[in-house]
Amino acid sequence: MSEIGTTSGTTAGTTTGTATRTATRPPAPAGLATPNRRETYELALTTQGPLYPPSEVMDGDGNFVVVGMVNRPTAAGGAAPEWGAAVVSPASPVPEFGRLAPYTVVRELDTDPGGADRDLVLHTLPLPLPCNNYPMVFAPEQLPDAARVERPSHAFHQVPIPDLRAEDGPKVVAPVTFGRWMEASGSLEVAVTPDGRSGTFDFDFSRLVPNSVYTVMSLRARDLDPAGPTRPGPLGVPNVFVTDAEGSGRYHATMPDPFPDPGLPGANRIINVVVLWMSYQRSYGGAIGEFGLGGDIHAHLKLRGPSFQDLRTTA
Repeated sequence: MSEIGTTSGTTAGTTTGTATRTATRPPAPAGLATPNRRETYELALTTQGPLYPPSEVMDGDGNFVVVGMVNRPTAAGGAAPEWGAAVVSPASPVPEFGRLAPYTVVRELDTDPGGADRDLVLHTLPLPLPCNNYPMVFAPEQLPDAARVERPSHAFHQVPIPDLRAEDGPKVVAPVTFGRWMEASGSLEVAVTPDGRSGTFDFDFSRLVPNSVYTVMSLRARDLDPAGPTRPGPLGVPNVFVTDAEGSGRYHATMPDPFPDPGLPGANRIINVVVLWMSYQRSYGGAIGEFGLGGDIHAHLKLRGPSFQDLRTTA
């Protein structure tokens, strides 16, 4: 299952996350690279990784703060994801991985940065992660028993960073509010190198959480495959940038063969990128986090659905 959601249009306070393609040549035939082809994207605001847990952010009452795909009930008794924003109960039913169930929506969210929910204080998810059906160990060498760890939810500005002392000068000391979160924006330019063997990713960000560690992860075509998901990984190593006092930042990565022909055996293309606020102000080498999914990483910007279909690289 690839990431769900190719909805166009806008939600208040969000961008579409769709591509403005400025290609220098048409797509190549199957199996051939597209050297020098480039595409530009505006990233969409979010709080969501996969659909379970429903969000990587909670409020102070332990409800999910969802900006992304909201699983709504259908007339036929099933569930269908629609891009939107809602407060979702942690008592929502959790189907097996790869299936959907309607979220239990507490209320709709006002996503305007100056709207009624602007002062809502954002929190991490507790551990073990609630409403989780994703069978993934994100840091198998660093923390293979992550599912056994127990921690409470913390306000973003009160996360107990390991070994931190007050005299060390923590920089995130004020509450991170939903209104501030929804002010962020980011753009991405993706290009295939002249030799057709690599892809470059160049990001420009504004109004992220100031003075914070962010990382960028890649989502590949098989990372959410119910038949056998692959482990999501960093978009480059190190995959870190630090925002300035205004929340601005930039990031670049060159990735080897990120867009192989999907018809090739073993092809596992990059289909999305996710910009993550790191609540423990750490990066994790070849892992995106120890717990993922709101335990220590929090999706802030991404593309709304699978992308980069017209780009091809070769090994």
